Amino acid sequence: MPVPHSTGNFGDLIDKRVSKIFYDTYKQLPDRIADFYNMESSSDSFEKNSGIGSLGDFSQFAGTVTYQSQAQAYDTTATHVPFANGIQIERELYDDDRHGIWEKRPMALAQSAQRTRQKHAARLFNNAFSVDSYFYNNSEGVSLCSDSHTTNSGASTAAGFDNLVTSSLSAVAVTAARIQMRGFRGDVAERLSVMPSKLLIPIDLYEIAYEIAESEGKVDTANNNANVHKGKYEVTDWEYLTDTNNWFMLDGSAQKMDLTWYDRIPLEFAMAEELDTLIAKWRAYMRFSCAWWDWRFILGGNVS
Repeated sequence: MPVPHSTGNFGDLIDKRVSKIFYDTYKQLPDRIADFYNMESSSDSFEKNSGIGSLGDFSQFAGTVTYQSQAQAYDTTATHVPFANGIQIERELYDDDRHGIWEKRPMALAQSAQRTRQKHAARLFNNAFSVDSYFYNNSEGVSLCSDSHTTNSGASTAAGFDNLVTSSLSAVAVTAARIQMRGFRGDVAERLSVMPSKLLIPIDLYEIAYEIAESEGKVDTANNNANVHKGKYEVTDWEYLTDTNNWFMLDGSAQKMDLTWYDRIPLEFAMAEELDTLIAKWRAYMRFSCAWWDWRFILGGNVS
């Protein structure tokens, strides 16, 4: 579309024969960021999180205390990214607008901002199977959902360091995923309390997920066995998940400890009119980032 908006492009707005103009008649998708992330503000250009690993088990006391060391955990640096959008309108078009459409332009910018934020919030899940450095860098150097997670402690990663599956969503796959998550290990390969409680899915998988989580009997069989998954999982579908087959299992209690959304600059608006051209300009600006700190809250199904 031409920039700036002019009477030549929007003649209907000043045409007396046009009795009504429809504007943004579609309902917007809700803001879901706080459903997944711990929301924080930031006063710096970046945020860096790290940690210290766990101690190993006690050894039998034989006259002398055995002293152990703890390993430095991997760190993640989230760098806030700026975003901006704007519109320009000729003064004549603004003056003669019979329907008050241009007075609503800040609302259009706000809706665009919300949509942009939702897409970037979902980016972490949409890119969970690759190393994504758009907002953050994790020093482990592997994807969020990976079968190659490592540790700085030197402990064996032969078991409990894999949070990736490739099976399609089904009752059988959910059973296997639950067992896999319950077997996650910490940085010294110790057992952890991981409790899967959510299924995060694209809208295309809602029927399958609902049957898994709500059926009384065992899913997709003629047997009358009880469905062990009934009531165990909160099913969350999200329009901004782009792959129609991929799915995720989450530990809801750990999720918000391991996912953070930073608002460095909340959405702000400004307006100015150019003195010589009489072109009115509205602009909006925001700056934010998001990051994951530890992978053990999630298991991802990367379905080919």
